[in-house]
Amino acid sequence: MSERAAPFYCPYCGDEDLRPNEEGHGAWECGACNRAFQLKFLGLLTRGVSRAPSAHALEESSLRRADSGGDHI
Repeated sequence: MSERAAPFYCPYCGDEDLRPNEEGHGAWECGACNRAFQLKFLGLLTRGVSRAPSAHALEESSLRRADSGGDHI
């Protein structure tokens, strides 16, 4: 089994003095602000990782522009 990636900084104070906490998997403690926190992967989003607009969205956008650009007298 591969090891999980460790956080680079505390989400509360931003310090890098982190060490694993005894609470279990994904639990960390910060030596600077004396807080304990837990990281958990929830899953992938349904929209995926692509930020580019889909072909369907581009087609709808061009149709709206064509509809709104009718005859202006």
